[in-house]
Amino acid sequence: MMEYQNTRDYARMCDQEDPLSSFRNRFHLPLDANGQPAVYFAGNSLGLQPKTAAEYVLIELEDWRKLGVEGHVHARHPWMRYHELVAGQSAELVGGLPHEVVVMNSLTVNLHLLMVSFYRPTNSRHKILIEADAFPSDKYAVASQARFHGYDPAESIIELQARPGEASLRTEDILETIRSHGNEIATILVGGVNYYTGQYFDLQAITAEGHNAGCVVGFDLAHAIGNVEIQLHDWDVDFAAWCSYKYLNSGPGGIAGVFVNERHSNDSSLPRFNGWWGHDKETRFAMPDTFKPVGTAEAWQLSNPPILQLASLRASLDMFEEAGFGRLIDKSRKLTGYLEWLVKQIEGVESITPGSPADRGCQLSLRVDGDGRDVFSRLTGSGVICDWREPDVIRVAPVPLYNSFEDVYRFATELKRSMMEAV
Repeated sequence: MMEYQNTRDYARMCDQEDPLSSFRNRFHLPLDANGQPAVYFAGNSLGLQPKTAAEYVLIELEDWRKLGVEGHVHARHPWMRYHELVAGQSAELVGGLPHEVVVMNSLTVNLHLLMVSFYRPTNSRHKILIEADAFPSDKYAVASQARFHGYDPAESIIELQARPGEASLRTEDILETIRSHGNEIATILVGGVNYYTGQYFDLQAITAEGHNAGCVVGFDLAHAIGNVEIQLHDWDVDFAAWCSYKYLNSGPGGIAGVFVNERHSNDSSLPRFNGWWGHDKETRFAMPDTFKPVGTAEAWQLSNPPILQLASLRASLDMFEEAGFGRLIDKSRKLTGYLEWLVKQIEGVESITPGSPADRGCQLSLRVDGDGRDVFSRLTGSGVICDWREPDVIRVAPVPLYNSFEDVYRFATELKRSMMEAV
């Protein structure tokens, strides 16, 4: 265990010894009221802009200007297959094979498209398992899917509840719920990392237990991709979806992605909404009347992808590849561990995020005594950018690509001061 110290000199020493510290200079950092870099701990909502993002996007704008439609074939990065440039890099971050991953659409759109294939209810098995405090969009999506199939969400949705007085779900309780209701559950759809508490669930154990019960198992990885270690292929997960504007830094509303286990790619019994970009590449432009799916996750594509969004995403993924995800995870655990240690020194602050590094990513969800909203407002006024989630949580996320140990120290200092002023 690291010997932490509550001093700025210690934090600066850690930054000097950090082999990834130079990546911070490759992002645009928001400035505080004094014109100095703010403490930006909101990467779990929107990642910062890589300085190369403009360059990557401008290349495509220039090729569009010079080539017009010919850019699909003759651009420096031909648009026809541009999405393939980010498939392998995205697959690395979720532990999938490149042909099991495709980058497309937006997150909830992708969840609906995947549930067309992987939520196939019957009268005896029509339930969906989800966290009680899942992100609202996921809850809206599964409820609407149940209604679409003629079922009452009140009867068809099973919500995983934490024990009284606890914020996080216990793995044994999740698995017991699957064992108890497995013969009724058609689909499990759980967030990889819970957006509210920051808890990283045991996806491998959930998948194994779900399959033992005959359930299809999928995950929303919006808060997990680029944040925690994931091995979807090795864990035999059926499907997953994610956005890319949080830890992947693709920009507001950036393009999303999906994983479809290769076991399902050529399963002709699966229903699926089809579109021409999911058609066999060799005959796509022959314009046949009959759909012939690509034999990979690309079959779930409907339309040609937005190149400018892909370019922005590629700027960030190139940095992930250069930094090495293993090294980023190592730094993340050190940063978050230091943050947790400092927070524990402040009276009246409680983290509801699991204390074990194996059960969380870089986010800590904090509850403070008194008026938490007032404390949050004071933090914002002091140049700290984090976020508030109703009813009572301040979420902070020291992201290893661009946050520093000194950021962590500054946050703790401002949090203590804000609490004293709010009394």
